[in-house]
Amino acid sequence: MNETSEIAQLTYEQALAELETIVSMLESEQRSLEEALSLFERGQALTQHCTNLLDKAELKIRQLSGDKLDAPVVED
Repeated sequence: MNETSEIAQLTYEQALAELETIVSMLESEQRSLEEALSLFERGQALTQHCTNLLDKAELKIRQLSGDKLDAPVVED
């Protein structure tokens, strides 16, 4: 299984947790340029996956709500 298909199998929560780990690793330890770039690339892929999952969730919510999410709130 390649990295892209592996990431595609992750839930939002799993991808976000791994992304948080990568950010901590990049912030806390001295890394070689090659290792830092590898971590950054994986982080970018995880970020894109999370964004895609959130976009799909938003679309589903809009479909279920009849696309009325942007309707103005009526106050009495």
